[in-house]
Amino acid sequence: MNSTDPNHSPLRDVAQNAEATARYLADMQRVLLDMGANLEILQRETRVHCRSTSVEGDRFYHARLRALPVEKALKDVLRALNSLTDGLEKSAYKRRSHDEAVVNTGKARKEKELEKARKNNPQPIQAAPNPGEERDSGQNPGYGGPASIYDLGRKSA
Repeated sequence: MNSTDPNHSPLRDVAQNAEATARYLADMQRVLLDMGANLEILQRETRVHCRSTSVEGDRFYHARLRALPVEKALKDVLRALNSLTDGLEKSAYKRRSHDEAVVNTGKARKEKELEKARKNNPQPIQAAPNPGEERDSGQNPGYGGPASIYDLGRKSA
């Protein structure tokens, strides 16, 4: 695809490459972490300001109670931002593992096909030498040899 195509999307190229996807998600994560740092500062400053704002006739805890919903809202935003950055990191890992799974699946299928072919068409096995012949030749005297002079003409089982 060329870049003059109206249907061309730069993110399509990024999505097709695991390394490019990881770089893009890392850039997004950096931006979000910078936002998070600014939001943490905003949260502290808002807390200080809201808790120090009192109205005539307030008791000591009224300002704090009025500040709690604002603090909770900012805390929820920061929690969502942190889960978003964690999700970006996890997505990059999953994208890379997807490519590895695709490669491994192809290899596993080829190995399975070869194994199936070997199972269906076994190679002829060369005949092993007869163990009784070895014993008679004197190479392996032992339990398999004749037990007495009457057994000299027979081969053991």
